[in-house]
Amino acid sequence: MQGDSALGRALGLVRDLRHRCPWDRGQTPQTLRPYLVEEAHELDQAIRHDDPIKIRDELGDLLLNVAFQIVIGEERNQFDAEAVTRALEEKMWRRHPHLFGLGDRPESWELGKGETGRRMGKTLSGLPPTLPALLMAYRLQERAAGVGFDWPDAKGPLDKVKEETAELEGEWGKGNAEKVAEEVGDLLFAVVNLARKLGVEPSQALEQANDKFVRRFGEVERVAAERGLELGRATLEELDKLWDEVKRVGRTVGRNSP
Repeated sequence: MQGDSALGRALGLVRDLRHRCPWDRGQTPQTLRPYLVEEAHELDQAIRHDDPIKIRDELGDLLLNVAFQIVIGEERNQFDAEAVTRALEEKMWRRHPHLFGLGDRPESWELGKGETGRRMGKTLSGLPPTLPALLMAYRLQERAAGVGFDWPDAKGPLDKVKEETAELEGEWGKGNAEKVAEEVGDLLFAVVNLARKLGVEPSQALEQANDKFVRRFGEVERVAAERGLELGRATLEELDKLWDEVKRVGRTVGRNSP
């Protein structure tokens, strides 16, 4: 674990930085949290774009954050790399007993992630409260489905989306902003459930939709500039026509774009 291993070298680097650099020495687990989250997101984007060089670099940045947390744990006599790795090994042994000669029945991955919640009998406990709302909805629905609270196919969630849309339409215009917000939330939750039943990861689907919008709107801006049309002064009708034209021609989004 230590010495010349990759993790050992990373730990040695952080120990040296903590010894010689005032900024590194001043870091705590709490001050490092924003960097950890940022690096995780940057790694996620590198994986999304399937960029091996970027993935390698972002993994290194994430490893630095992991090494920092371990070294600080060592300094505080809370844990070290051996304890962290041992905890990981034991967790994997519990979840794969059939692979390690420890039993015949694998532990449920979902239940394993919420061991405290399992002891309390709470199906939905154990998820990090800082998960993005879209991902949290998806994971909550997975947990509920894991104990049988689920539709047999996508028709149920699709009907629910229609139901929530109708309820939103019923509240729209009544002047109750709080109720409208509640209904929008219900509609979003229902759409996430529909995506799950269709085998679609909603965060990735929304990323693709965002990318599509960016590409198309960029084309709308470009075409408008070619025709001497200023976006801030254009009417909605003019912009809609440009948007439909960009969609129809498929300048940047491909021939099969809807």
